[in-house]
Amino acid sequence: MFRREWSIEVPEGISVRVNYPEVEVSGPLGTLKRDFSKMKGVDITVENNIIKIRAVSNRRKVRATAGAVASHIKNMIMGVQKPWKYILKVVYAHFPMKVEVKGNKVIITNLRGAKTPIEVEVPPNVKVEIKGKDIVVESIDKEAAGMMAGRLEIATKLPPSFDPRKFQDGIYIYEKGVWG
Repeated sequence: MFRREWSIEVPEGISVRVNYPEVEVSGPLGTLKRDFSKMKGVDITVENNIIKIRAVSNRRKVRATAGAVASHIKNMIMGVQKPWKYILKVVYAHFPMKVEVKGNKVIITNLRGAKTPIEVEVPPNVKVEIKGKDIVVESIDKEAAGMMAGRLEIATKLPPSFDPRKFQDGIYIYEKGVWG
């Protein structure tokens, strides 16, 4: 038989408020709010510190949607306890690349000898820190942290005219997860 119901236990110190289709999770690091109005066929309830997510029908797509909602809520609960972190490595061999944070932008200069700097905007509730050749992206929202790390990686992607065996200059994600 296929799974139609998911149960998530809410840890101590975390509060979850469900006003369908919105779910709000509050914890020691902050509050996350998410709208699940586009997730059709899913019922979300909270009883005795247990969140129950149920697929209304037995169709494969509806069951998959319910599983995705359960995963999003688990990530929200984990994020308000410990921040999500992505660690990226600044790699260069030919031209010394410089990365710095100014205000709400990350500025990458001298990438493969380019004269114009690349600016990547930092979304709200995301903290970007530069430690030597490492860039640490941290947020309680997993999607925001992942999006910022991906933007940095894509901003330094090689154009097709460069040989990737020779030019490996760029910024690359090498660690991700929850640490506290």
